[in-house]
Amino acid sequence: MSEAGVTTLADVDCLCYTRGPGMGAPLQVSAVAVRVLAQLWKKPLVAVNHCVAHIEMGRAVTGAEDPVVLYVSGGNTQVIAYSEGRYRIFGETIDIAVGNCLDRFARVLNLSNDPSPGYNIEQLAKKGEKFLDLPYVVKGWTFPFSGILSYIEATAVEKLKNNECTPADLCYSLQETIFAMLVEITERAMAHCDKKDVLIVGGVGCNERLQEMMRTMCSERGGRLFATDDRYCVDNGAMIAYTGLLAYAHGIRTPLEESTFTQRFRTDEVEAIWRGDILAKANGLDGKVSIVD
Repeated sequence: MSEAGVTTLADVDCLCYTRGPGMGAPLQVSAVAVRVLAQLWKKPLVAVNHCVAHIEMGRAVTGAEDPVVLYVSGGNTQVIAYSEGRYRIFGETIDIAVGNCLDRFARVLNLSNDPSPGYNIEQLAKKGEKFLDLPYVVKGWTFPFSGILSYIEATAVEKLKNNECTPADLCYSLQETIFAMLVEITERAMAHCDKKDVLIVGGVGCNERLQEMMRTMCSERGGRLFATDDRYCVDNGAMIAYTGLLAYAHGIRTPLEESTFTQRFRTDEVEAIWRGDILAKANGLDGKVSIVD
């Protein structure tokens, strides 16, 4: 709070927390903690959707106004666009998330978790020289990742043992295949919604190869790619605070008795009533927003 220049509680307008989606234990801890602080400090609460927060933080940082959003992380994979007051989901995974697919394959190769499995796959993929055919599956607006994961898990050990490829080749092939699937559905959403720009959010959005493939597609359509850096691609407190403040500025409050949490909370359940204005200009907040990460 001191870094944000907040010296007294009078400077605090509201307390924002993540209602969901996510893992139960962290959500419960934050919900309990924020209730205690709200009563101690006598401040209103604002519950925030984790996915919507990623989108709003991405828009704020990059300046993207009305893009198709590719939300890719360890727990979610969605292609989203704003329409009539909500972020509508046009395409999504029907089983596991793309980040989960990458993380689980990293275990097959015994890659380190430091700094993250996905990052280590990305670095190894840069050394790949041989592309291996893997199952490419896009079903309408959805994409499954469990099939390609099962296939590469079942064949990786044998291929490596027979010197048919290297670990780098496997990482390269997996990335190219699943990222191509993401690009295809995103482009389909752009055509359907008549939008030219794409915003990538979520932890997997840090991947430079994914950004490169998406940027190429956007350029061919006369559009632009927007992506945040590592600070805001991954989960962070600033995105919850920022999105909560947008909601607060438009009169949204969460009563104490309703300050619950849920592990399942879809992006399109939230009414984004603040989208009538651009970024933080809502209700005279332009230049007056202070966020504590």
